[in-house]
Amino acid sequence: MNFLAHLHIAEHTETSFVGNFLGDFVKGNPIGQFDVDIVQGIRLHRFVDSYTDQHQLVKLAKPLFAADLRRYAPIALDMFWDHFLAKHWSQFHDLSLGDFCRQAQLQIELESSREINAFPEHFKKISTLVWQERWLESYQKIENIQYALARMSLRSVRMAPLALTGETLVKHYQRLSEIFFELYADLLDKTAAYVTGRG
Repeated sequence: MNFLAHLHIAEHTETSFVGNFLGDFVKGNPIGQFDVDIVQGIRLHRFVDSYTDQHQLVKLAKPLFAADLRRYAPIALDMFWDHFLAKHWSQFHDLSLGDFCRQAQLQIELESSREINAFPEHFKKISTLVWQERWLESYQKIENIQYALARMSLRSVRMAPLALTGETLVKHYQRLSEIFFELYADLLDKTAAYVTGRG
């Protein structure tokens, strides 16, 4: 799951928006680095990533990618899940996607203003771009997911093949869509159980 799903799950579980957004930018044990609510959000983010990567449905999706692209499948799939969530947002939330994004931005700004510890510079940069360029709303179009993957592939020579994964997402769009609905419903249940201590 990518930024949009993590923020939706933050609201679904009534946990920190900042923590759930911050998960990819913090290494090691977050205890002592941030407020306890943010730490809980970071841990939930990590649970989501781990649970998703190991999910049987995701294991079924990975072979849809060519053998030489399979190592990049988790990144491409994370982007695709956010695309499908954005595209079918009205099935998961009463607010419009735009209104939710504005609400999430305000919540993150509020939580950030209360945190006395400094956030990673890369997180602050990406967070600014997400809201200024309306990344989450742009996820509604698969072409923007392909563009994002192509941009990510430019980070290093090793990441170059990532640019080709967008073609797989389009080719197997229907099958991946079917997987998403089952996967995300299960994930919403599991994250609620995780936060309440039942998972």
